[in-house]
Amino acid sequence: MRGDVFRRMIVSGRVEMTPDAPAEALRQLELRYRLAAEVSRAYFEAGFTVVYQDNILGAYLNDVVSQLRDLPLYVVVLCPAPEMVARREAERGKTGYGEWTPAQLDAGFRATTPRLGLWLDTSEWTVDETVSAMLLKIDQARISPAL
Repeated sequence: MRGDVFRRMIVSGRVEMTPDAPAEALRQLELRYRLAAEVSRAYFEAGFTVVYQDNILGAYLNDVVSQLRDLPLYVVVLCPAPEMVARREAERGKTGYGEWTPAQLDAGFRATTPRLGLWLDTSEWTVDETVSAMLLKIDQARISPAL
């Protein structure tokens, strides 16, 4: 389940995140995270295994984890070096950083995001290598026990 879908659902009046985010951008970001957690819960309660993928920075990670803590919960943070992110960004057809450079976003992310779960430097890994590492170390990602 991609959390960004909730950002894109705001068609009129969407305010994008910027380094000096206005209050409305933060309100929309908080709505995105809350809706994504609620939908993840609904799918779980309907019997599905849910992988919720999003960029959750800073104290917001604690907020999202708090909303889902009573479920079987694992947190995996993929954090390649900003130089690698910049290279990957240049090779793909879209951009995801707005007014930030990958180095700026990475510095803020590492300084403000709580060290919950499993953090992996995926700078030199393929997708298959990343998945293998996640599965091999999944117990380190556990936040709350299985039900």
